[in-house]
Amino acid sequence: MNNQYYISSYCTISSNAVRYNGKLLFEAEYTDVPDFLLSTYQLIGAKYPKFYKMDNLAKLGWLATEVLLRDFDKSKYQQADIGVVLTNANSSLDADKRYYDSVQDIASPALFVYTLPNIVIGEICIRHHFKGENAFYIFDRFNSDFISSYVSNLLETEQLQACICGWTEMTATGYKAVLFLIEKKGETPFTTENINKIYSTANG
Repeated sequence: MNNQYYISSYCTISSNAVRYNGKLLFEAEYTDVPDFLLSTYQLIGAKYPKFYKMDNLAKLGWLATEVLLRDFDKSKYQQADIGVVLTNANSSLDADKRYYDSVQDIASPALFVYTLPNIVIGEICIRHHFKGENAFYIFDRFNSDFISSYVSNLLETEQLQACICGWTEMTATGYKAVLFLIEKKGETPFTTENINKIYSTANG
């Protein structure tokens, strides 16, 4: 992988804790995931009414991106130069199960919308007006080799100038988001070793 690319920032959300570049922003004691996600939304001071309509996976990815981009000047790029590449192991299973349960009574169109994992990317791109390459891939585990190779290729071939990438997982038993902002300038090299190290420090 070409080490001319760098991790400009990263965000982790897991075990009721939100961290930005390794620094704990806040931690809360919640047994209910929706309550934790709502408290995170309120604490970061976001103003985005559509948030309340999202499913849990979309909220998780959206919140992690809000924190990730807190110091990012997106005006230095064209909208089509910023992309999003996300991965997880269980696709949209959390929303799938909720939708299946709703079908037993009256199917919920609001839930059906989120029965595709790439909807979280759509929510992020709508919020920030990103129009670059975007994709969602499913792996059994966090695949740092794929992420580093795929994103580096997008930057190497000039398809993108910056990319949000990483892992966002939501299941009935837990959640974890680890997102990276990759650019062509910075201090922390975008290597499999570095992204693995950051991923492993996020509990959950």
